[in-house]
Amino acid sequence: MIRPVRRLFRVLLVGPALVAGVTAAQAQIGGQSVFSSLHLPPSAYLASVGGMSVSGRTADPNMLYGNPALLNADMDGRLSLSYGGYLGSIKQSTAAYVRNSQKLGRWGFGLSYLSYGDFDQYDPAGTPLGTFSVNDYHLSVSNAHTVGPFTLGGTARLAVAGIAGNHSVATLLDVGSVFKHPEKDWTVGLAVKNVGYQLKPFEGSGREPMPLDVQIGTSIKPEHMPVRFTITAHHLQQFDIVYLDTVRSRTTSLDGTTKTPKKSVGDKIARHFTVGGELLLGKGLNIRVSYNHLRRRELRLDNTSGGAGLAFGAMLRLGAYQFEYTRAMYHVSGGANYITLTRNVDELFKKKE
Repeated sequence: MIRPVRRLFRVLLVGPALVAGVTAAQAQIGGQSVFSSLHLPPSAYLASVGGMSVSGRTADPNMLYGNPALLNADMDGRLSLSYGGYLGSIKQSTAAYVRNSQKLGRWGFGLSYLSYGDFDQYDPAGTPLGTFSVNDYHLSVSNAHTVGPFTLGGTARLAVAGIAGNHSVATLLDVGSVFKHPEKDWTVGLAVKNVGYQLKPFEGSGREPMPLDVQIGTSIKPEHMPVRFTITAHHLQQFDIVYLDTVRSRTTSLDGTTKTPKKSVGDKIARHFTVGGELLLGKGLNIRVSYNHLRRRELRLDNTSGGAGLAFGAMLRLGAYQFEYTRAMYHVSGGANYITLTRNVDELFKKKE
């Protein structure tokens, strides 16, 4: 039993690390890869902790999107439905379910649909041709095994993107591991996400890279304190993820001399981190707040940030139902609202029987 576990551990941890190292030179962010919607948080909890978490060990089945190794016994039999409303008519709907098996480990299933809305279509002469839609689909199947304080997991994902009847298809893989302290409320997680291949590119274009993301993070609740802290480092496969628009230079002197923005080491490092805090007000109420520095730096205006990068959320448990809401600030013009409803449906069916 020990040898297969060790082999699995090597495959899940060493293998993805090598893949990440080989593809780091090709990994890009900021609109230079397809299926960038995979970076969006699909649930209220993930949105409330900065948009990502590889160490948040909760009872929310949506955590299979954060790290497949986060599947745990508290999720067994639970079904979660989430809705995210972004700027304009962009909307995201997600369903996730977790079930345990005796011999094959713990399984998680997820389906996410993102609609960008309808757009007006015109020919080269400007004649209206009606409307067209743009959307993404993600179908995920996860599996996790726990050995002592360690959990190893993987997710196989099929992604489909459509623009006016033109479709692209890709297969992706997430792998991760989680260490849970046997006595303290402390977890450490590692995940290599979106390692994949574009099976079918959009018509008229070549194959493009996937939105690779290597993440590591930790969550800890200090003893005798009703607070849990979470910090996550992301895009570790690429140190410099700073984008500067050199066209938008500023005039800094009376003689018209312009000064273009420059990159600093501190800003390069800070853009890799998200931090979050959760106030635990009993078993049925939690208040959350988080900060995403990359989001703030990329979406703020020159004279104001509009709260970009901040997120505020709450969890309320009423009987067998768990409600979660998060307001994530993206831009001065507005933010995104996330709602998640979770219930143990296995118990519901057993009662009916």
